[in-house]
Amino acid sequence: MPDIRDRVEDDRGLLKKIQMVIPGFRGYRIREDLRDSDRMLRAELAKRLWLQRSQLEDARRALVRENPMSKALEEMGGVVNAMKRVEGEMLHAEVGYSGISADIKIKDDELNLLYEYDASMIESLNFIDDALIKVPEMVRSGDDADLRDAVETVRTRVDGLESRFKRRKAAITGTGL
Repeated sequence: MPDIRDRVEDDRGLLKKIQMVIPGFRGYRIREDLRDSDRMLRAELAKRLWLQRSQLEDARRALVRENPMSKALEEMGGVVNAMKRVEGEMLHAEVGYSGISADIKIKDDELNLLYEYDASMIESLNFIDDALIKVPEMVRSGDDADLRDAVETVRTRVDGLESRFKRRKAAITGTGL
């Protein structure tokens, strides 16, 4: 995935370019662009997770047709709910604003760190993709034990993504969880 920060910087309009030369406004413009880049990245991450959730929901519907008594149905539902929760967290996470008298000031380098931290979650989404590949195959095979193992692998990777995302604020504030 290309670095969105570069695209936001390249696409600055006339007003934003003027803001870059006004003393005292340059830092504000840079921080706003970093926040916008991070917001766009998180929206893309959430969209990708939504697509993964759709794949799992499709497999779940197929399982209802093939084997409505499967014990994996409930487990798949739990993973779908976890994916929805993480999507919401990604879309509505804080973007690093800090007011005039904020308890924690968010500086440019910290906003860049936040972006880098969010970008690192692409790897977690790739791991989820790898785990999801097996699920439809297991639904078709009718082997409930293997399907449950495949769903558990997806669950573990979604939990890892959620845990990683929850640590993002601690990454810039140094507060830990």
